[in-house]
Amino acid sequence: MAELMKFELVSPERLLMSEDVEQVTVPGSEGEFTVLARHAPVLSTMRPGLLAVVQDGGTEEKIFVRGGFAEVNPDGLTVLAEEAVHMSDLDAAALAQHVKNAEEDVADATDDDKRARAQETLDHLKQLQDALKA
Repeated sequence: MAELMKFELVSPERLLMSEDVEQVTVPGSEGEFTVLARHAPVLSTMRPGLLAVVQDGGTEEKIFVRGGFAEVNPDGLTVLAEEAVHMSDLDAAALAQHVKNAEEDVADATDDDKRARAQETLDHLKQLQDALKA
């Protein structure tokens, strides 16, 4: 049996998840990383992508996060997400609206930096759309 760690997922509105889990894969801005119990302390920004949460017993739950921060400390992992949606709750129409909004953000960007960030978000949303279709 794997050692468990405390995992909390927080959005601006509320605490979405607080439980002991085996591991969590985080979409860090510098690349994905997996956190297990007793992981070294880390603070990372996150890019839009999927959190893969492995529950006690091996069941995996996928949650789409749109930006935020992940903090690993001796107590476990806390993810502060700008937006978080369980893949099981995601529907194609809502995702299509997110893509449309992101396309508008790219078109409305006032400088190269904002345009690049908006394009990155759009690219990740399209990847999520592909994952939902698969």
